[in-house]
Amino acid sequence: MKADPVAVRDAAEALPGVPRDNEGPVFREPWEAQAFSLALVLHQRGLYTWREWAAALAEEIRRAQLAGDPDTGETYYLHWLATLERQVASKGVASLETQARYRKAWHCAARRTPHGKPVELSLGDFPENDDL
Repeated sequence: MKADPVAVRDAAEALPGVPRDNEGPVFREPWEAQAFSLALVLHQRGLYTWREWAAALAEEIRRAQLAGDPDTGETYYLHWLATLERQVASKGVASLETQARYRKAWHCAARRTPHGKPVELSLGDFPENDDL
C-alpha cells in the first residue's frame, strides 16, 4: 500500500529531524521506510499526536546520546524504531515483553526461511512455554 503523499509531507514537516530531500523523506534501507510508514499509520489512527511523537523521539535520542551514540544521523531510524516500540507499549497496544516475544519468534522463522521466500510465523517459532 502506498502512503498518502499529503500525510507523508505533513509528518516530515511536523518532525523537522526527518532526513529528507526536496521530494520528501529519504531512507537508506527499506526497513527505515517501513518504520516511518508504521509511525505514520499509528498517528493517523490516533495513537499519538506529532507533538507527542516528537517529544518521545527527542527523549529516545537524548537517552541514546547519554549512552554514547555519536549522533551522526546514521542511527536516526534506530531511535525511530525504539520510539515506536515504547509508544506502542505505553499506549497499551503491545507490551515491550510481547514485542520481544514476537521479535524472537520472527528471528526464529527468518532463520528457517529460504532466501527469497516470505517469512511466516508459526506456533513452533515461539518458545514452548509461551502461551499465545
